[in-house]
Amino acid sequence: MTVVGPFGLSVRDQALEADVQTGLAAVEAGLLDATKSDVPFITEAAQHLVRAGGKRFRPLLAMLASQFGDADAPGVVPSAVVVELTHLATLYHDDVMDEADVRRGVDSANTRWGNSVAVLTGDFLFARASHILADLGPEAVRIQAEAFERLVTGQILETAGPRDGRDPVDHYLDVMRGKTGSLIAVACRFGAMMAGADESAVDILTQYGERLGVAFQLADDVLDIASDSHESGKTPGTDLREGIPTLPVLHLRAQAAAAGKPDDLELIELLDGDLSDDDRLAEALGRLRTHPALEQARRDTVRYAEEARATLKPLPECYAKAALEELCDAVVHRAG
Repeated sequence: MTVVGPFGLSVRDQALEADVQTGLAAVEAGLLDATKSDVPFITEAAQHLVRAGGKRFRPLLAMLASQFGDADAPGVVPSAVVVELTHLATLYHDDVMDEADVRRGVDSANTRWGNSVAVLTGDFLFARASHILADLGPEAVRIQAEAFERLVTGQILETAGPRDGRDPVDHYLDVMRGKTGSLIAVACRFGAMMAGADESAVDILTQYGERLGVAFQLADDVLDIASDSHESGKTPGTDLREGIPTLPVLHLRAQAAAAGKPDDLELIELLDGDLSDDDRLAEALGRLRTHPALEQARRDTVRYAEEARATLKPLPECYAKAALEELCDAVVHRAG
């Protein structure tokens, strides 16, 4: 049993472990190759987040999904590179929108070089992803375009907020399906499709990826409140401080609107105030950690992870399926 990928995924078969490790190494080389430019400054900026590391969650899923066909098929690794390049490009843009200072333990590109360079570097990565994609055929181009449209739509909907009369929690889950779930679904779809898996397996793995992607994001929401910095790798309360609406806070607001408890209203007032003060942030975190809204968000995370697991049921039993099921457990474990 060997541990690979994010969350310490246990691979219980030597052949699968070798395939996954070889695939991820090839993806890493592909990312470095795709981010090279004749202009040294562009190479430096484009490789900034590649070299900072990351979970490589999407390429891992592509490698596992490819096991339901020919994992050595020539399109598997390039398609995983496309998905990861797209993800990286969105991080450059997200950091500009969020005015983030740090990403993956290093200065964000916008902090280091300014917003214009960060945005244009993200665009450069999109261009390189499109170049690779063109060699994978028109169907792959269409799939990626549709997913990218969903991703951007999710980002816009998050920025715009729910329309009048729309349940904010339902709106938020729609945002997560588009903003996070769509690209993770494509990672699974490309891995299976490029490997020549049958159509039903491709469809199952696509559905699995979207549900797992939502669970993955909801676990992050819980971690932002419930974890310490050593456990999560980022400062607790970052989303709170930046005023980003996450699921536990949305549940808190819904409960306060329904019951009008003075303690809940007081906590909302605290959250809506200035959380740049460390003491106020610590108080908000402490109160949220014992609030039922956090447990409700955990239950939502478990629900999506279990839906992802259930989606896999029709697939034949194999080590790759077991690894995908274990990822569901790992996402739930992250949320406590």
